[in-house]
Amino acid sequence: MTQKMLSEAEGYDILRKYDIPVPEYQIVKNGEDAAIAAEKMGCPVVMKIISPQIVHKSDAGGVMVGIGSRKAALGAFTKIIDNAKSYNTEAQIEGVMVEQQAEPGLELIIGGRTDPAFGKVITFGMGGTMVELMKDVTLRILPVTDDEIRQMVREINAYPLIAGYRGAKPRDEEGLVKIIGNVCRFFLENENIVEFDVNPLRLYESGACAVDARVIVSDSVHKVEAPERVPVPIEYFTPRSIAVIGASQDSSKMGYAVMHNLLHFPGQLYPVNNKRAEIQGLKAYPTITAIQAPVDMAVITVPAIHVPAVIEECGAKGVSLAVIITAGFKEMGPDGKALEERVVAIAKGHGMRIIGPNCLGLIVPPRGIDTTYVHQSPKPGNIAFISQSGAIINTVVDWSLAKNIGFSNVISVGNQCDLDFLDYLRYVEKDPKTKAIIMYIEQITDGKAFMEVVSEVAKSKPVIAIKSGSSKKGQAASASHTGSLSGSYEVYMEAFRKSGVIAVHTLTGAFLAAQVLAHPKRYPKGKRAVVITNAGGFAVLSSDYAERYGIELIDLPADVLEELNDFLPEFWNKGNPIDLLGDATEKRFEKTFEVLAKHGDLWDMAFVIGFPNLVLTSEQMAKQILKFSERTENRLIATLLGGDSMNVGREMLKEHGIPSFDELDFTYRVMGRVLWQMFRVKAPGLL
Repeated sequence: MTQKMLSEAEGYDILRKYDIPVPEYQIVKNGEDAAIAAEKMGCPVVMKIISPQIVHKSDAGGVMVGIGSRKAALGAFTKIIDNAKSYNTEAQIEGVMVEQQAEPGLELIIGGRTDPAFGKVITFGMGGTMVELMKDVTLRILPVTDDEIRQMVREINAYPLIAGYRGAKPRDEEGLVKIIGNVCRFFLENENIVEFDVNPLRLYESGACAVDARVIVSDSVHKVEAPERVPVPIEYFTPRSIAVIGASQDSSKMGYAVMHNLLHFPGQLYPVNNKRAEIQGLKAYPTITAIQAPVDMAVITVPAIHVPAVIEECGAKGVSLAVIITAGFKEMGPDGKALEERVVAIAKGHGMRIIGPNCLGLIVPPRGIDTTYVHQSPKPGNIAFISQSGAIINTVVDWSLAKNIGFSNVISVGNQCDLDFLDYLRYVEKDPKTKAIIMYIEQITDGKAFMEVVSEVAKSKPVIAIKSGSSKKGQAASASHTGSLSGSYEVYMEAFRKSGVIAVHTLTGAFLAAQVLAHPKRYPKGKRAVVITNAGGFAVLSSDYAERYGIELIDLPADVLEELNDFLPEFWNKGNPIDLLGDATEKRFEKTFEVLAKHGDLWDMAFVIGFPNLVLTSEQMAKQILKFSERTENRLIATLLGGDSMNVGREMLKEHGIPSFDELDFTYRVMGRVLWQMFRVKAPGLL
């Protein structure tokens, strides 16, 4: 695939076809023609070098502005050519463009690039020569609606400059929305265009002008061919019988660990080993075909070279699902890729499905299934964890045991030679034990299909994602501003947002979000909040955190204040956060909750914050929070600060499906991230 950058003139011609305003221009080959063109257009004019090898013309001294006479144009031509030759002696110089100098205006950028996973992406923000320094941009995955474009325009930090700032007249916002829409149409309708940026687009009180355009085209169009997808019956993940092929008595072998972790499986378990008659107390079989009874699932730990023959035997046996733990396939290069393709072809011939290869395996704690070699099996729970890293699963499982967090499913996807993220999402969507889903993602191949599936799943179950690869280290220098501003990580973040996925940056944040969203009242209806606490200091911090993370603390109306005044001490703070004071009793909390429940139309979520004290135990506070939850359809978020003395209350809430935080900042940070996903509020803190 060969790519080339169109000349600016060619870029202008394409933009003009889509009603995107551009200056009048002429390409010249010598100084005399430059002088004639400048006179004809009317000075002042701008002159620019035309060279495929010089992308950033200003850096090369290849742009001169404010040329006000015939003589100046003549001199500018010579200087631009000399500068270009000094900048890059190998550059092919095709001429100089003379164009009308656009009036000064607000300088913006509209760009686009083709992401390998998600397709065409549009970028908008502040432009000009400092675009990469400012990085005040936003992006969307195409196609987009006019409303989405309008939202893009309004979410950049510099939007006040468009709307009218400190007495300045507003710019032509609706005209800008129309131009961005035309740019999107131009990008979608020209499949060979892989990347472009219009920088700057100068925006005026009426109208705009695209002052510079870089357009990169390819001689071939790459399309991701979506494979035919055959649904996987949920029964495949709930086998009645499992064979471990490569089961071992040697504790240093992977086959030992896998077999050991399956000993508590309540169904039929068959070790397969052609050298031993017994493995870990169970009768061993030389091959899977030697087992007299049916086998639903096979877990394979033998060396990669033997896997095709084993898969053939599994197919002959009628195995539905094979979990290939073994590594040594496409991750090792061309030979491994060929071996993997052979395995897939054999399995497909028998109608058998594959997890892996090169994976940790599958854990279904509620059913006692653990095909992995983790140190200790996790507890049952309601969170499904799907990961592209086996090491992260090992770590998370170990961490979860200390934190008393349980799982409905833990899935290591491995090479995804057959089953992939989409299959696992569909499975956990149907799984009644799963109430929330966490994904650790390194790379998605078919982004469009992923967005289609995950957006459907997210309607019924919350989906949280951690995406690795946010750093720029090791990425090749981009050919345009747009490429440097909208890297793959940023595109993934937008894909998650558009699909209803909560994007987080840490494992701790992922599990905090999952526990909050696993509750039946998972999402607040809006961003309006009340805070109830018995600690003045934490009331002040709540105001700070709420503002920082885009949560709107409402002003309590006079009638509500009057109701609260009837029973609260005279010197309560009479505002929101509602500080019930350090001597607040169970009864004081109960009456406050009754008033708020009665006025539930005023707020969308309530933050309840308690701390260790002798007046009110954590158990008493938890009891009142539970009663409050029964009285309202709005979302409650509890924070029981302190150490072990608050554990009784935390456990009470957890038993009734209400998770509690033990760190105030994280409370607001988690909800800020949720609100960002739902309402595109101000950018939340890292989670």
